[in-house]
Amino acid sequence: MRRITIAVAALLLGAMVFTAFGVASPAGGPASTTAPPKKKKPAKPKLPALPSQVKNRKHWEIGVKCDFPPFGFIDVRGNNDGYDVQVARRFAQLAFGSTKKVNFTCVTTPSRIPTLMSGRVDIIVSTLTWTAARAQQIDFSIPYYSATGRLLVPNSSTLTTGGLAGKTVVTTRGALYATWTRNCFKDTKLLEVDSPALAVSAVKDGRADTFMFDDAFLLGVATQDRDLKLTRDKFLNVPWGIGIRKGETNMVNWVNAAIRYMKKQDEFVKILRANAPARLVPDFLDNVPRPKNTFAYPVGKDVTTICS
Repeated sequence: MRRITIAVAALLLGAMVFTAFGVASPAGGPASTTAPPKKKKPAKPKLPALPSQVKNRKHWEIGVKCDFPPFGFIDVRGNNDGYDVQVARRFAQLAFGSTKKVNFTCVTTPSRIPTLMSGRVDIIVSTLTWTAARAQQIDFSIPYYSATGRLLVPNSSTLTTGGLAGKTVVTTRGALYATWTRNCFKDTKLLEVDSPALAVSAVKDGRADTFMFDDAFLLGVATQDRDLKLTRDKFLNVPWGIGIRKGETNMVNWVNAAIRYMKKQDEFVKILRANAPARLVPDFLDNVPRPKNTFAYPVGKDVTTICS
């Protein structure tokens, strides 16, 4: 009987030691009963007050491209996506705590400013390059991207910007490249179309010798189409801005504050990585705002008249 009593006591003592060890050393034994410390939520950015029309509506109305991958396009599920779209969704999250608090309106290069001016949208995030002429019509946010002009040509072409005389250059209607071509390449035939896709088709079917446009779009085309390539010429490096109606100071203040916050947090490069193939990202790191990477508009200059 004594032996049984001693054995039971030993078992009880062992159980007590085991339990104590489990509480004291959660890493080596059973899970601790002590709740883990709660992770601190990132500090909410201090942004200016939302414009009243956006605040009262409780969502954004934003114009974006729908035919310009990887910046604005319709994905296989029928949803808006791309770099510009994700910037717009981030605005919705900063304003209302949800990326879904935004409605998108598809715009083209020639229709985007009229769509903004009509009041159908609050702002346009639509690959809008700054020009002095546009700045007289609308206000621009601080830059959120910086593109460079390039030439898209057939693989057999030896064309450069120095040999455009007598050639047919296609670009989208209303793009600054159309104005630049008219001003600086007077011996060149200019073909203007309503979308980048139509411009690519013009090169492929021989109606144009080259498509002059932003490298952000053309590189994607050249990557997917083995019959086309980019020349090494680079020109008209002018930043993009978000379009805002004249006189809407509250809108300008909010949008600029949001861009500055996203830049400080290095969020634009994350959006870039989400929309560009990994092998191409290094070539575009200098195109997005970063903590040590700042862009400025060529205020006081009309780049479409600079023919160097």
